[in-house]
Amino acid sequence: MNKPDKSLEQTIQDLLLHMDARPDREGLQDTPRRYKKFLEEFLSPEAFTATVFESEGYDEMVVQADIPFYSLCEHHLVPFFGHGTIAYIPDKKIVGLSKLARALDHFSHQLQNQERITMQVADFLSDAIAPKGVGVVLTARHLCMEMRGVEKTGTHTTTSCVRGIFKSNTATRQEFLQLARHAQ
Repeated sequence: MNKPDKSLEQTIQDLLLHMDARPDREGLQDTPRRYKKFLEEFLSPEAFTATVFESEGYDEMVVQADIPFYSLCEHHLVPFFGHGTIAYIPDKKIVGLSKLARALDHFSHQLQNQERITMQVADFLSDAIAPKGVGVVLTARHLCMEMRGVEKTGTHTTTSCVRGIFKSNTATRQEFLQLARHAQ
């Protein structure tokens, strides 16, 4: 990827020239630095590894619900945000509980779309512990839909990804989706 010749701060300053009738006013003077800092922090998710333990025979559903997340729409560069529910049924391994929320944060702190985040979280969990099944449901508000275009304030978009027994066993899938609905 080619790096631009201009600094990010200068690029943001140039955008402000097009966005505001008075780009030199006091409230905007430090905006390029602040926005650059936001982008650098938000789009650089902390690396992490899954903390994995023996399941010790535990073979029931593990569900973590109401996990908040924030992301930036890759199509419009505006935020979307919501809550996720992540579940799995262990086989031989379980994962540290904080890693479920960390995975959602890690994949959402990028220029993204909701569908991809949903799949990436499911893939992460599948790869980390090879469970019997995984389920991920994300529900979010997209400011690209609320502030522009169709302008439908308060609209929620829900995506799901199920793998393994969550996909092949109707009762397991229904149990998970019911728990996810109650959490949202």
